[in-house]
Amino acid sequence: MSLPAERTFPRPDPSLVERAHAALVDVLSAGQVRRDDATRERYARDESDSGVYPPDLVVFPEDTAQVSAVFRTCQALGVPFTPCGARSGKSGGSLPLRGGVSVSLERMNRILSVSAEDLTAVLQPGVITGDLMKAVEAQGLFYPPDPNSWEMCTMGGNVAENAGGPRALKYGVTRDYVIGLEWVLPSGEVLRVGRRTLKGVAGYDLVGLFVGSEGTLGVATEITVQLLPLPRHVKTALAVFDSVHTAARAITAVLAAGILPRTLELIDDTALRAVRNRGFAFPPGAGSAVIIEVDGHGEEGVFAELVQLGEVCERHGASEVLVAQDESQREKLWAARRQVSPALRALKPHKISEDIAVPRSRIPEVIRALKAMGEELGLLVATYGHAGDGNLHANLLYDGPHQRALVERGIQRMLEITVSVGGTITGEHGVGHAKREYLALEQSEGLLEFQRNLKLFFDPQGLLNPEKIFPASRRS
Repeated sequence: MSLPAERTFPRPDPSLVERAHAALVDVLSAGQVRRDDATRERYARDESDSGVYPPDLVVFPEDTAQVSAVFRTCQALGVPFTPCGARSGKSGGSLPLRGGVSVSLERMNRILSVSAEDLTAVLQPGVITGDLMKAVEAQGLFYPPDPNSWEMCTMGGNVAENAGGPRALKYGVTRDYVIGLEWVLPSGEVLRVGRRTLKGVAGYDLVGLFVGSEGTLGVATEITVQLLPLPRHVKTALAVFDSVHTAARAITAVLAAGILPRTLELIDDTALRAVRNRGFAFPPGAGSAVIIEVDGHGEEGVFAELVQLGEVCERHGASEVLVAQDESQREKLWAARRQVSPALRALKPHKISEDIAVPRSRIPEVIRALKAMGEELGLLVATYGHAGDGNLHANLLYDGPHQRALVERGIQRMLEITVSVGGTITGEHGVGHAKREYLALEQSEGLLEFQRNLKLFFDPQGLLNPEKIFPASRRS
């Protein structure tokens, strides 16, 4: 079993589960309430390797009124309930740690409107992110946030985790595009927050509070996002280096060159080894690589920017810079990048994937420290990801449970290194269950207590998505 260790949390009494089942069938339908073993197993895990925690019941509401009814029912009975979507998260945020009811929003999967005039789209939380991208691009529009799981993750999950992705360097993350929400509070009360206009400052920024709240303050049942005109031209290149340390130094030089690429993705030697024979032919002997991508509306200007950035890389140690000649080459390169995380399991059967973010000027120092730590502990370290905005996916690869204590030490050291240089323990995956005990490395006890009280205000009984984000209070 991968880290963190599975813990035993209190679960509802079986008699209470029976009452909840009867009540939920009454407010939904028999086909929307499941408790067979196969369904419970599917909703017991996510992509975080944080353990297996089966819910007692899984429900599939199909509109806002049904979500509200489920929440009210659970609150009335005192049964914990945990929202989920595609379960593609990497922090254990949708795991039903206390059992109870998993509330799947995947059937709420319609794009309700796309407006080229207003540059907005309105959609339900179960919409697959990639489906939204394709739908708006068909109308010449652009939704920039692009988590690497875009082919399966849902927009509701993106809102919950404030998802980012490679294009965040230039375009920002989910919070930068969500302007309005229909939101169901833990009590079941339904609010509309935000706006339909591109500007607006009336009242508190509740959209900003709810986006990234990791399913602990409620759920979105309708999402309004702003869009951009689709860039007409995109150019992609691969800069090849002898080592990840040389590549990291080149990245800082690129960022100081006065041009903002839309992506700047680092792939270290370990990650390259994992994907070397998976559809894209990386040059022999490559010790690291950086994917550089620029976009814009003028082809000549876009190509000139790519050439300039390639020259910066060559001046700082790139052995060659390869430009994708067509969309097929470009897609093969990105397909290899998207395969890095699963491909690492071919090197070692177990891995822990962290998503630290550090000041960009400290990237070379941090990568060097992480590699040295891996050598000291005898663990394989892979470092790749969105280096352009300082967000590194640092993976600890290991053989099995006998190395558990070693991996725990590695995680602790990794996060201590990150915080010591002014970084954060999570750049985009969220805290969830996997990192809750490490949040105190970054935040003071006073700040943690303030946030616990905020959660308590919204959810006095603590039934919505319990045991997430915050470590246990010292006073508890």
